[in-house]
Amino acid sequence: MKRLAGLLALLLFVFPSLVWAMSVAFINPGKSDEAYWLTATKAMEAAAKDLDIRFEVFYAERQHPRVFELARQIVARPVADRPDYVVITNDYATGPELLRLFDAAGIKTFLAYSGISEPVERAVTGQPREHFKGWLGSLEPRAQEAGYLTAKALIQQGRRAQAQAADGRLHFLAISGDRSTPASNRRGEGMRRAVAEAGDVVLEQEIFSGWNRAKAAEQSEWLFQRYPLARLVWAGNDQMAFGAMQVWEKRGGKPGKDAWFSAVNASPEAMAALKSGRLAALAGGHFICGAWALVMLYDYDHGRDFAEGEGVEVNQSMFTLFSQKDADRFMVRFGQLHFDQVNFRRFSKALNPKLKRYDFNFRQLLD
Repeated sequence: MKRLAGLLALLLFVFPSLVWAMSVAFINPGKSDEAYWLTATKAMEAAAKDLDIRFEVFYAERQHPRVFELARQIVARPVADRPDYVVITNDYATGPELLRLFDAAGIKTFLAYSGISEPVERAVTGQPREHFKGWLGSLEPRAQEAGYLTAKALIQQGRRAQAQAADGRLHFLAISGDRSTPASNRRGEGMRRAVAEAGDVVLEQEIFSGWNRAKAAEQSEWLFQRYPLARLVWAGNDQMAFGAMQVWEKRGGKPGKDAWFSAVNASPEAMAALKSGRLAALAGGHFICGAWALVMLYDYDHGRDFAEGEGVEVNQSMFTLFSQKDADRFMVRFGQLHFDQVNFRRFSKALNPKLKRYDFNFRQLLD
């Protein structure tokens, strides 16, 4: 017995992470083969490896009721098998119910990518650590930036290409994600701000295609017929942009030549389209938000609560407007979804006591 105790003590000394490693589960709202959400997971896996976090991911496969099934499966585990923390999103306004489920089970939660913003949701949830004591906080990219940067760049390209109609104005179509996800609404707000500032742009119509390529293509069939003067097409993600481009090409058009499209996301397909000129504007890098969330949870778990100095609900600039050179650099560094070259430990306040504020902008990982 003494020999066994001595062996256990030696193991704890040599491999403390075997016992003390924190554990995190991520309920991913996307599909397991979807470029954006797969990239988000790969970045989180790299951060977890750097920080000695035991990490697991569950995909809802874009079926938002499934996030509740996954949550109940986690809650139903024996207490010893439950994760210490669960990272969730508020896609399709699922956040409040997820917070309720996990809080009732005593499992700490953290919202990433999309937080609680609508007044009706806030009435249910309150602030982090208030009504739901285990809801530690949230981290969101400034989604307005993505909408604003891409719309502004798209408008500038339209002017350079002299894409105005006979009335001297640029006619503009918008394809947004959905009406209930905060990030979708904020991208739309940013887009509308760029249009309002322009002064020479007509926003003909904004539609919602559920982030889906096929649905965007289906809706674009009648959208292009309804607005024949439109030559600028803004999309809230890359898949919807590609759906619209597909229809334009089927009509005999040439994206980048007689109509101009923008998108959000750093997928290889989007990078290739930017380099070829088929996309006029592309913003992305926000997939890294989940990895940054793990850094914040690591600090909290190791006694450096992010609430001190940052607050419990953090909104940071993460989007980069990619140039063609940026696209080349991104593909060389991250095109194979290898994020091991990023040292996530250097962003931790617990590991770097002199660090006062988080800097989560994606640009620093490219430069």
